[in-house]
Amino acid sequence: MNSSELRKAFQDFFRSKAHKIVPSAPLVIKNDPTLMFTNAGMNQFKDIFLGNSQPEHVRVANSQKCLRVSGKHNDLEEVGHDTYHHTMFEMLGNWSFGGYFKKEAIHWAKEFLVDVLKIPIDRLYATIFKGSEKENVERDSEAFTYWKEVIGSERILEGSKKDNFWEMGDTGPCGPCSEIHIDLRPDDERKKKPGKELVNKNHPLVIEIWNLVFIQYNRLASGQLESLPQKHVDTGMGFERLCMMVQGKSSNYDTDLFQPIIQEIGLLSGKKYGDNEKNDIAMRVVADHLRAVSFSIAEGQLPSNNKAGYVIRRILRRAIRYAYSFLGQNKPFIYKLVHVMTNNLGHAFPELLSQKELISKVIKEEEVSFLKTLDTGIRMLEDLIGQTRSQGKSVLSGKSAFTLYDTYGFPLDLTELIVKEHNMTVDSEEFERNMLVQKSRSRNAGKLEAGDWVELEKGDQEGFIGYDHSESEIKVMKYRKVSQQDKVLYHLIFNKTPFYAESGGQVGDKGIIESENETLKIIDTQKENEIIIHFVNKLPEDLKTSFKARVNIKERSDTEKNHSATHLLHRALREILGEHVEQKGSLVHPDYLRFDFSHFQKLNHKEIISIEKTVNADIRANFILEEDRSLPYNEAIKKGALALFGEKYAEKVRVIRFGNSIELCGGTHVDATGQIGLFKIISESSIAAGIRRIEAVTGPKAEEYILSQQAIIEKVRQALKGSEDIVKTVKELSIENQKLRHQIEKFEKIRIKNLKGKLINNDLEKAGDVSLIIKEVSVGSAAELKDMAFQLRNQVSNLYCTLGADIQGKAHLVLIISDNLVESLKLDAGKIIKDISEKINGGGGGQPFLATAGGQSPAGIHMALELARDHIINKLN
Repeated sequence: MNSSELRKAFQDFFRSKAHKIVPSAPLVIKNDPTLMFTNAGMNQFKDIFLGNSQPEHVRVANSQKCLRVSGKHNDLEEVGHDTYHHTMFEMLGNWSFGGYFKKEAIHWAKEFLVDVLKIPIDRLYATIFKGSEKENVERDSEAFTYWKEVIGSERILEGSKKDNFWEMGDTGPCGPCSEIHIDLRPDDERKKKPGKELVNKNHPLVIEIWNLVFIQYNRLASGQLESLPQKHVDTGMGFERLCMMVQGKSSNYDTDLFQPIIQEIGLLSGKKYGDNEKNDIAMRVVADHLRAVSFSIAEGQLPSNNKAGYVIRRILRRAIRYAYSFLGQNKPFIYKLVHVMTNNLGHAFPELLSQKELISKVIKEEEVSFLKTLDTGIRMLEDLIGQTRSQGKSVLSGKSAFTLYDTYGFPLDLTELIVKEHNMTVDSEEFERNMLVQKSRSRNAGKLEAGDWVELEKGDQEGFIGYDHSESEIKVMKYRKVSQQDKVLYHLIFNKTPFYAESGGQVGDKGIIESENETLKIIDTQKENEIIIHFVNKLPEDLKTSFKARVNIKERSDTEKNHSATHLLHRALREILGEHVEQKGSLVHPDYLRFDFSHFQKLNHKEIISIEKTVNADIRANFILEEDRSLPYNEAIKKGALALFGEKYAEKVRVIRFGNSIELCGGTHVDATGQIGLFKIISESSIAAGIRRIEAVTGPKAEEYILSQQAIIEKVRQALKGSEDIVKTVKELSIENQKLRHQIEKFEKIRIKNLKGKLINNDLEKAGDVSLIIKEVSVGSAAELKDMAFQLRNQVSNLYCTLGADIQGKAHLVLIISDNLVESLKLDAGKIIKDISEKINGGGGGQPFLATAGGQSPAGIHMALELARDHIINKLN
């Protein structure tokens, strides 16, 4: 039975038992602050178990996508090293919400496994909760009775609370559970040792396949258990393990869920699965991680440096690292496997097929980015490992590991993994100390020393009234003095305020407060613990008087234009580029807007024009602002409002709508889109793999930008002596310029060739059998200097060559050595260049046969060259 047939058999079986087959919930959870990913089939039914909602169906079943890579359920480091751990896996499950209970759950489990799948009953074992005196919970005799009816008492084992009592958390629904285990060992091994002795002993062929949870208690905060008025059943069976069992395999990775991917890995890498254990581990890692990453990307969660995106990036980078180290893949490779994976699983999960192109492009972009990091980091790490070993040590310094992390973005877990392969460890405590120092330095750089609040008046604060008012009579309720880097400011809290505090990407309002006797500037408005704080350079002379607070109307108006434009932009991006686009950050300023979003490639000119046209069409449509300030969150989502991934929302939310654009938002906006006037994109760029950034201007700023561009065009026209066809003239000049460049390059090659001949004929010295060329030369670039060294090395045998050059006021050195000299004389160009580069007030490095350096002092080139000469002469003597 293949995996598709097996999945269908499970669903058909429980459909015959009056269960509603429901679709898998998303892998990435967007409305539960306690979880980033679905890690169990019951996650989507949590509110039912907690009593927060009523079930639509009393009996349900499904195949749920799950991911376990963080927190309590973290299988990441096990994946690939054994035959049954996975990051992403399918969980088959059946549930009863206040309907059937233990008898039906147990009887149906046996019926499906034994009667439908024809699994020999003598290979199955069941565990029950043995009870706990400490918890004052009795043995689950009811489950024992029903198991005895279907498999016999000799196949029932009793387990502790650790294995056989399920709890959602410290409080809430819980209850005993029964695990079903199977013994997949050959008959001869089973005769030697009964399977019951290997249950829960981490044997790879005696494994748990199904867990039946009986939710019958509620744990109170006191720890006491009380019986639930309604009892529930929650079961989960690992689909990958079930496939292994039914298909007669000894590893999940040998099933048809993974083998098509693994075989394709073998074809692309030239490695055969089963020939080498390290290669096999790498193939399993890549196959598993490909599935996890692909499902996440299909749901719109791209790799990033934050939250769920960081987890996905970490999984993918682990796969890239294994492919690089063990499969010899130093170019993008994993993205080529996507078509095999989607063909294999797309029938069950159509989102994989619909998002196939996106998945491939995102993975390829991540591979390109991380392979650069890997290449640099691994070479540096290998040098560090060699240096550490040469000192007789087996522990890599935490400072070195931190430098790799901080300067080159090389993750600590990868450093630890590579070091472990050399039978070494990393001083992780020293790494953490360096990390703490860095964080402390960062904190101190922006450290704010705040005095105590001085309370002037007691009473309730009305809070923000700026949606309806741009000015208001206010009173100062509290103030405090703050110091930051020798700058003194004051924080004021009002009884109510028209000033918008920075949040949701929108900058804080500025303005003034004025009384009969004085006027003070509000230079910023921020939030602290939901309290709105106003920044001033000095305290009012009379703190107890009433003030008129006035928001800077022009800046507020310009900010509103830009904020409303971001909403229109977001809608346009999703319409033109696709619904995978999600807002990843924004800045709404009076002068411009900045919008970060998930997308896999650079926007082309046609797309940018299309986006601008769509936004400007919405502006001309003059959509009236439709605002609901207090709508239940679920109702807002049902109406189509976009909620930002990772954001926390209250039960009641504010909804902003302009035409077809509808979002949850707390910011200030125009009354109608026509007030925006004009929208113009001024830049589009990448800020991370899979994350793009658009900067744009609106209203008068957009007009200014367009006029400035027209002025530039007019200046170009004048420079071209009034050419009517500017584009044609510029193209002709570009072609002419290119021809001149080629001529210059040709002359430079001739000059370099002549210089090389002069070095060989006039400056080559002999020290025994070694040919020395040590000379300061005149070249135009560091690349020319390095190229000349390579040419000399190819033409002169037994060469030790050091060249120096003053290039635009900077000192440059290159040292190149013939391979046979590196070997016979134990020379290392990298070490020598580090020593001699001190003379030019610089630094450098490289490989044993080639190294380069740069410095600030051309005057030191001569001394550096002489020191290079001393190194080889001393070696020869």
